[in-house]
Amino acid sequence: MKPVQAADAAIVRTQGAAARRAKRTRLAGVAAVMGGVLLLTAACSGSDDKGSGSGSGGGGDNAASAPASPAAPKNSAAVLTVTPKDGAEDVSPNGALNVAVAGGKLTTVEVTDKNGKAVAGALAADSLSWKPSAPLTVGMVYKVSAQATDADGLVSAVTSSFTTLTPAKTAAVNDNITDNGTYGVGMIVSVSFGKAVKNKEAVLGGITFEASNGTVVKGHWFGNQRLDFRPEKYWPAGTKVTIKYRLKNVEVSPGVYGDVDRDEPFTIGRSQISVADAATHQMTVTRDGSSKTIPITAGDDQNASWNGTMVISSKEKVTRMNSATVSNIQGSEYDISDVPHAMRLTASGTYVHGNYWGNAFGKYNASHGCVSMQDTKGGDDASVAGKYFADSIVGDVVKIQNSKGKTVSPDNGLSGWTLPWASW
Repeated sequence: MKPVQAADAAIVRTQGAAARRAKRTRLAGVAAVMGGVLLLTAACSGSDDKGSGSGSGGGGDNAASAPASPAAPKNSAAVLTVTPKDGAEDVSPNGALNVAVAGGKLTTVEVTDKNGKAVAGALAADSLSWKPSAPLTVGMVYKVSAQATDADGLVSAVTSSFTTLTPAKTAAVNDNITDNGTYGVGMIVSVSFGKAVKNKEAVLGGITFEASNGTVVKGHWFGNQRLDFRPEKYWPAGTKVTIKYRLKNVEVSPGVYGDVDRDEPFTIGRSQISVADAATHQMTVTRDGSSKTIPITAGDDQNASWNGTMVISSKEKVTRMNSATVSNIQGSEYDISDVPHAMRLTASGTYVHGNYWGNAFGKYNASHGCVSMQDTKGGDDASVAGKYFADSIVGDVVKIQNSKGKTVSPDNGLSGWTLPWASW
């Protein structure tokens, strides 16, 4: 019996060795496949620009009335921080600006002033922070756009803005116009003052508009530091406009004078007006008289979109949206770090944007207040949202109708078109 047992043991050892060789072969194949997947993920994860604009958006489905949405996308572990905080005023021009990331590496940092002039800066050797190379200009609005990736190549983005401090005896004057820029027919010129204005009529007299076709422009105050200008109706396409600021000799408040005497030209481009219907889940885009329809999804019953006429105030190729920065969100929270093709409509966080995680377009309303359309992760320029983004410019009109929400306030973004001309 012992010789037989020895032979059996040899057979077992032979079979075990063969099994181990086969397992190693399978593991090598899996590793090769996974390596290819990781390379593909890294290659497809890049995005660009921009967004602190945090806002309502996202795509939670209304489970009570519609089929379930796909699972929420995985967010980047990279956490971006911009100092000073978004909307900060009276910021020191020297040493206050810093962009940092935890859980990832900075890939892009862009800082520009209101005229689009870039601020030179240096990325730290470890790619964890960025600082400007020289002091900033006083009394200037700056915009920060940054992106970072985590260890898996997932992108996180943030945009923010701040205003540097103003000297004691003058009030900084800034607007949302870039010299020689081109804007849509709904453009509203919004002028902000670094200090509260007391002599409002004197300030109105110090800001005049010249239009190539004689279009009349009037100003309207929202509080003591914001003055918006628009015509009675949308600008005619092709209008050449020059804003004439003559404020250095105007006492805007006791002992405080304006800080600017200059001319600022801009142009009104082609006409594009979009009407998003929350009842039909369609958006009609009319450009220079020709129209097309795009399937969309608007705010659900708990988070209905604003009704009313809004204006695209900025465009971000990619931005982060989360419920923590938007008031009155009902239902599930959300945090999406790479929303593609985002165009801001309101200061409270309403966007028109691309959506790669939902499937409600043309069917039902599933967003947290935004208007979204079909897109792909990473933002495909050939997608529905990508094409709309490419065709749109700041100043284009987006009107939302038949939503269960309220009418947007005229000072929420560039929504002054909701205010009757007699009240303007």
